[in-house]
Amino acid sequence: MTTLLDAVRRYAEIHADASGLAQTPIPGLTAVRATAPSGMVHSIYRPVVCLVLQGSKQVTMGAQTFAFTAGDSLLVTADLPIVSEVTRASVAAPYLCLALELDPAVIADLAAQMGAALVADPAPVRVEPTDAEAADAALRLMRLLDRPESVPVLQTQLVRELHYWLLAGRHGPAIRRLGWLDGHAQRVARAVAVLRAEFTRPMPVKRLAAVAGMSVSSFHQHFRAVTSLSPLQFQKRLRLIEARRLMLSEGMTASSAAFAVGYESVPQFTREYGRMFGLPPVRDREAAKGKVPRPEQRSEIGSRLAG
Repeated sequence: MTTLLDAVRRYAEIHADASGLAQTPIPGLTAVRATAPSGMVHSIYRPVVCLVLQGSKQVTMGAQTFAFTAGDSLLVTADLPIVSEVTRASVAAPYLCLALELDPAVIADLAAQMGAALVADPAPVRVEPTDAEAADAALRLMRLLDRPESVPVLQTQLVRELHYWLLAGRHGPAIRRLGWLDGHAQRVARAVAVLRAEFTRPMPVKRLAAVAGMSVSSFHQHFRAVTSLSPLQFQKRLRLIEARRLMLSEGMTASSAAFAVGYESVPQFTREYGRMFGLPPVRDREAAKGKVPRPEQRSEIGSRLAG
């Protein structure tokens, strides 16, 4: 009988891109594959659950580090700056996981039907053993990919079922707050969506606060409480992550990447890039190509889906 590990391995081997991500036709569902331990990857996660099927990985948010391995699920319930690192993977036994972006509207509807308590776990990152019911629903979701004609007909109900089992299982108390559609987390999420879409432009905090339906002072307080960053720091993080991608994946020069993501000063870009990634842009690109060694960055990683 095909297992979830078999299904994800087969799909990822065929469809994974150079970064190891294999997007599926089901929105928000991604298989992830790595054939060797990775360096530290800076990213801003969306609310997501990652079902780890093989290998090991760790993620760091602020001063907290979470390690997880086959049989575990990583849950992230907010848009958070995270540094991740695959710690165990090989060609023979790659790191494999299945990541699903969580849908607050589905969670809110399910919670209402389930009569879920109004108590929620505020911790934005959690690791728990994967519930058998969630793994079974995920396997049936993956099996749809072998029958493409079934995807548009059945995907919605199976994604909903997977959300149900997550909400009913070990991660339920943490997922529950995503269903509070007018709560502080979801108001901040509306502002984050604007930042993600328009991070290259100047972004007045007043506009973001208005999108969130808050006063400026209240918005600052709740934005930092949810994301661990100020709005300006969050936008800066988005710019630097995208600039690094443009340099490493598309071959842009540091100055071109800086201007492309909204910087007006290359020296400022260079300083901030070095603080975040541990090396200035040119040396970082050389390190990525193996021309120079990369320094240890663990002391800095307190300061990206899918898993």
